[in-house]
Amino acid sequence: MIKQAFVLGAGLGTRLRPLTEEVPKPLVPIFQKPLITFAFDHLLGVGIEKLVVNTHHQPQRFPETFPENTYRGVPLHFRHEPVLLETAGGIANVADLLGKEPFLVYNGDILTDLPLAPLLEEHARAGNIVTLALRSGPGPQHISFDRESGRIADIRNMLGKGLPEEFVFTGIYAVEPEFLDWLEPGAKRSVIPAFLEMIRRDAKLGGVLIDDGAWWDVGTRAAYMQLHRDLPKLEFPRYALHDMSWRERVHPTASIADGAELTGFSVAGAGVTVAAGAVLEDTIAWPGAQIASRSELRNCIVRAHRKAEGTLRDIDI
Repeated sequence: MIKQAFVLGAGLGTRLRPLTEEVPKPLVPIFQKPLITFAFDHLLGVGIEKLVVNTHHQPQRFPETFPENTYRGVPLHFRHEPVLLETAGGIANVADLLGKEPFLVYNGDILTDLPLAPLLEEHARAGNIVTLALRSGPGPQHISFDRESGRIADIRNMLGKGLPEEFVFTGIYAVEPEFLDWLEPGAKRSVIPAFLEMIRRDAKLGGVLIDDGAWWDVGTRAAYMQLHRDLPKLEFPRYALHDMSWRERVHPTASIADGAELTGFSVAGAGVTVAAGAVLEDTIAWPGAQIASRSELRNCIVRAHRKAEGTLRDIDI
């Protein structure tokens, strides 16, 4: 039974800049809730009792967000990377925190409610060292997966063993502690070379196709905005959440003056002030943002504690 998870929180969020200049990508708000907390809730729903998170960019934001180093009573263990180690290096860097027990790896900048039970069940049934959660799409289909054997045959056809049908890697996988033997401690390295070496040596690198649920890579501004447009139309998430107030478009502590308008999929976070006569259309105001009177914002994002005024379109402030 897997009881711990490593959530990747150290990425730079380059494609989301300038939104990620002052906040790590996993802490970017989705409506009224930090992105990474959806991963935490998802994992807690399958019995995870320990969460390990690596940090790099703006690392102080994590203890500010989780001052007690816990989430819903589950301990959070943060490991800072002064030099970004990428995925394989990040896993090797927390080996002492993970010990000799199996664990889940979960990309901290995805949003999904795909059922995790099939991944856990297939990992245990097949006796794999690593089992990848896969989807048919949409997304980059780079994983050659042999459905009959349950094994990964190739990645991006880098071994020349690609299959006609390829799948999307969701960024979630189940791992046995012996996988750490395939990694080089202290090395800055993607996990892909280790996976390819496992394939070469016929080690047990498996997969499971999970097309149920929703899955988003919140990697670009366009994806971030589209997410706020689409989510209200869906029953998301399908796993249980202890608090659904995150879906509110206007936080209870936001102040919206008489005569101000929020239209489209606009969102006002905690402590936001929207002055009289201001109009927000398809605009997201992060916690503490201020919108000046008679301003008109369309398709904008106002970052935390920043002020926007005037007529603005397609701008991040």
